[in-house]
Amino acid sequence: MSPMSFWHHIPQPIIGLSPMDGVTDPAFRYIVARHGKPDVQVTEFVNVDEVCHGGDSAWNQLRFAAIERPIVAQIYGADPDKFYQVAQVACELGFDGVDINMGCPSKNVSARGCGAALIRNPPLACEIVRAVHAGVTDWAAGHRIESIGLRPKVTERVLALTSGRDGSRPRKLAPVSVKTRLGYDAVVIEDWVSTLLEERPDAISIHGRTLTQMYRGRADWGAIARAAKLIRETSTLALGNGDVESLQDLITRVKETQVHGVLIGRGALGNPWIFRAKEWAKAQVNRSAFAAPVCEITLPERFQVALEHARYFESLGGAQRFAAMRKHLGWYCKGFFKAAEVRSQMFRATSSQDVERILAAIG
Repeated sequence: MSPMSFWHHIPQPIIGLSPMDGVTDPAFRYIVARHGKPDVQVTEFVNVDEVCHGGDSAWNQLRFAAIERPIVAQIYGADPDKFYQVAQVACELGFDGVDINMGCPSKNVSARGCGAALIRNPPLACEIVRAVHAGVTDWAAGHRIESIGLRPKVTERVLALTSGRDGSRPRKLAPVSVKTRLGYDAVVIEDWVSTLLEERPDAISIHGRTLTQMYRGRADWGAIARAAKLIRETSTLALGNGDVESLQDLITRVKETQVHGVLIGRGALGNPWIFRAKEWAKAQVNRSAFAAPVCEITLPERFQVALEHARYFESLGGAQRFAAMRKHLGWYCKGFFKAAEVRSQMFRATSSQDVERILAAIG
């Protein structure tokens, strides 16, 4: 565990953006940072094998802007040696922390023993946490990225991304965290969390469903509360996740469960502004005075941000894969007259110019 990491300096409850596969890409995180500014952001998960092989999609996820800090790289896989290497890559790239995904329920991930499948393999899960701890520790001690056994093209990629950066910046020990679920096909969170706590992660984020539930049903915050009680006996922080669609939901959950914080996922889709009232929410939890934060977002502002998002996505090289932007555009289109009609047009957009034209026609 890193001494008093950034996690422990954030006024509680911590209110962060949850990692979401195919959603929390660099463009979305940038927009959320600009218009909401959560306490912490986490990348969508990146496969350690792909990073070590130099795969473009993995490396595209490892880009971030300074405005996103503190920014945590979330990684997944099943090979501790690769976790060791990629933990050092993440530190070299300047990430503020490393998060290990032990919660993804998708079949193609769990079938390879990764993500939430690690709940069924505690010895490997613990070995992976130790490998990441060793990686961030060795990097902080001065290990050079060229000396850890990466492929030459991967080393070149790291050096290219970090060229021009101040080489004199101190090497700090990055915090290591884990994101997981209540269990595989049954709730085993007390035993599972007790196992993870043996490896002293800085934070454990718990999504309130099992792997087999995927995203069905309601998140079980009672189970999260039981886990938080165990975690609070240590210096690790407990964060909850699941079905938090407003800051009022968040306030209720924190009071009920005594978690140190909450990561908001689907509640932020098309709604980067959800984090704007975070200081009010913290004041509500801590029973301190703070003016009500009523900040209604006007339709013109929503459309302006949707367009800004589309343009930023393109600026990061997304013009060729603009189809990946459409779901975000759809999420912005809700709760106004003829929203469904506008949404269907957005799903056919092929560029930010299309977006601008569609929005201008609404007038």
